[in-house]
Amino acid sequence: MTAGEPVATATLAPAQARSLEPQGERGSGERRTEAPTSVTVVIPAYNEERGVAEVVRHVGEVLAAAGIVHEILVVDDGSQDGTAVAARTTTAHVIQHGANRGYGAALKTGIRAARHPMICITDADSTYPAEQLPRLIAEAEEADMVVGARTSGAVQIPMARRPAKWFLNTLANYLTDTRIPDLNSGLRVMRRAMVLEYVDILPDRFSFTTTITLAGLCDGYRLKFIPVEYRRRVGKSKIKPVEALNFLILILRTMTYFRPLRILLPVAFGLFLVGATKFVIDWFYSRLSGTSVLFLLASLNTVFFGVLADMLCFVRRHRTAPPQ
Repeated sequence: MTAGEPVATATLAPAQARSLEPQGERGSGERRTEAPTSVTVVIPAYNEERGVAEVVRHVGEVLAAAGIVHEILVVDDGSQDGTAVAARTTTAHVIQHGANRGYGAALKTGIRAARHPMICITDADSTYPAEQLPRLIAEAEEADMVVGARTSGAVQIPMARRPAKWFLNTLANYLTDTRIPDLNSGLRVMRRAMVLEYVDILPDRFSFTTTITLAGLCDGYRLKFIPVEYRRRVGKSKIKPVEALNFLILILRTMTYFRPLRILLPVAFGLFLVGATKFVIDWFYSRLSGTSVLFLLASLNTVFFGVLADMLCFVRRHRTAPPQ
């Protein structure tokens, strides 16, 4: 099971590759005095019997060699093959869903069951390099989430899907006012308390990682993007073309929840432009109609509801206690 293909394949420049750290009141470094010493690795798996055991063993070896106390949870999301059997041949604790509920649902199950305050997630198909986990965990000392940004040439996006990928990435960058190197990478380290804050709005499908990225950036958490190699997967991808439309709806819905004015102000401006243009044309021909007034009032109402929604977002952010 994978978190989806990356939005862009361009390699990051050295200065950009180090990190991208949006600043915010919740990400203040003063509240951390030492690096996390224990982590829970959550590996969602759906029909991954060919690769899950090797991934678990490799992750365990890497973390043990780095001296990091850890547990590994494999969440079998209703697989129809021997995924659970293969995972049980390792040291991982296996949790099974009775039916396929989705990538995000599997992650939420694992995160809720985690014993440690720091969460690592990776895929069961060997696409992400486990060797990078100690580095990502070390970087998490000064961040709330560290994302492994995929940069390898092995990441190929079909030509027919590139316009949609570019549009989604550009839209996310605009709405968050941040350059996001990899919007939906499935390799990341994050604080369990941060995830649980948003658990009610995190989707059960592949857009889990997209949502947590957007939510963290909008609420002022500190995110770092570290370039990692992305390898060819073992097994068949679960991503379907329709997911592009789902991602678009998700981004718009998430940003309406966190930054409504970023969406509603352009809509209001468009309505005003249409109404004003129609008003000028009607005035010129001395036949004023109600259409122009309707558009102008719609523009005013959109601004009003946008400001109201933004005030509610402000109240929500200040009622939520900062993560410890």
